[in-house]
Amino acid sequence: MSRIFFDSNLFVYMLEKSPFSSAARALRLRMLERGDQLITSTFTLGEILVRPMSLARVDIVDHYQRLFRSARFNVVAFDFECGPIYGRIRQDRSIKPADAIQLACAARAQCDLFVTNDDRLSRKVIPGIHFIVPLDRVYL
Repeated sequence: MSRIFFDSNLFVYMLEKSPFSSAARALRLRMLERGDQLITSTFTLGEILVRPMSLARVDIVDHYQRLFRSARFNVVAFDFECGPIYGRIRQDRSIKPADAIQLACAARAQCDLFVTNDDRLSRKVIPGIHFIVPLDRVYL
């Protein structure tokens, strides 16, 4: 069993129509087969709520909030423990603040794999995360 962090963009792909939807869903199915643990952050919840909130779709907002509260995956809060990790990550000014929040949450959760669709991040070494991999290069 591996601890796999999904960046916000993977949830957007799975929940909305996107050219990457099938790849994100296939990865999630493979994780379920293997018994891997899906991890993400409260930041991801905020990101996926933007569109339904802008459309005043309270039903979708409620559905997404229930989904994130369920036992299907672990949601890591960006909290006091993440602050120093974030500070170390942001020493690299090429990492955007939003990405640093996600990486700090993943590092705090001691993830084996951080999956994103941002190839720039795959070249980074973050203590607490074994591998950072773009969606198109994940092999499970």
